[in-house]
Amino acid sequence: MPPTRDELVEQLLRTMDVRLLDPLEILLDGDDAVDALRTVVRVRAETWAHRLVDGDDREAVGTAMRIVSTLYPGDGPFEPPLDWWRSPLGQVVARRVGHPTADSVTYAVAGAMLGITRQGVHDLVNRGKLVRHPEGGVLPSSVRDRLLEEGRPRRV
Repeated sequence: MPPTRDELVEQLLRTMDVRLLDPLEILLDGDDAVDALRTVVRVRAETWAHRLVDGDDREAVGTAMRIVSTLYPGDGPFEPPLDWWRSPLGQVVARRVGHPTADSVTYAVAGAMLGITRQGVHDLVNRGKLVRHPEGGVLPSSVRDRLLEEGRPRRV
């Protein structure tokens, strides 16, 4: 089940506070400008959540990429801990983008994205429900497609 927009907004706000605004407040010795930024971020988090949940694919992908690259910068590939995929932001990214930077994901990552075990991923690959990457792992797009399929009503 996808997260609610409110859950997504709350995670965005918490993460922005921890990763961006709190360090900036420390660096600026508690400058009032940071309070103004918190207000702007709260308004923008609502917009980002709307784009991620209800925006068209281009908006959702662009917003997800900006958020991920800003909140989780690094010199290497984006490799969040497995439990990140169960968070509201992780679930929305998985549903709208798949994995934002990887051509393939491990069975463990695919399982975290889907909320199942590695064995469950293995079974889905063997049954043709997920697409194996030619060099190993699973195509993130097939994980995304599976998540989207799970959200649709089944035909009887």
